[in-house]
Amino acid sequence: MKNNSEQYKKEVIEVIHKIAKDRELLGDFIKDILTPREFENIGVRWQIVKRLAKGEYHQSIAEDLHLGVATVTRGSREMRKKEGGFRRTLKSLR
Repeated sequence: MKNNSEQYKKEVIEVIHKIAKDRELLGDFIKDILTPREFENIGVRWQIVKRLAKGEYHQSIAEDLHLGVATVTRGSREMRKKEGGFRRTLKSLR
């Protein structure tokens, strides 16, 4: 499986891209492919990113979302990438 993991990830991205316009299908696919906990974690990570983008303090985000500061810091590290996916996504949503 290791040898093909990049190919598998690319395939999943392609599937998501193809079904993205069908919101119901996309939701069902994501719920099926992820465990409930994985889906929850993704939702929380997105909240972290949005709040970091607004300039909120790490400690405040961690307390409000009942997380460790290290979890928020990881999101912050990713946000420092000028051409990273989080920054580009936030920019495209404006």
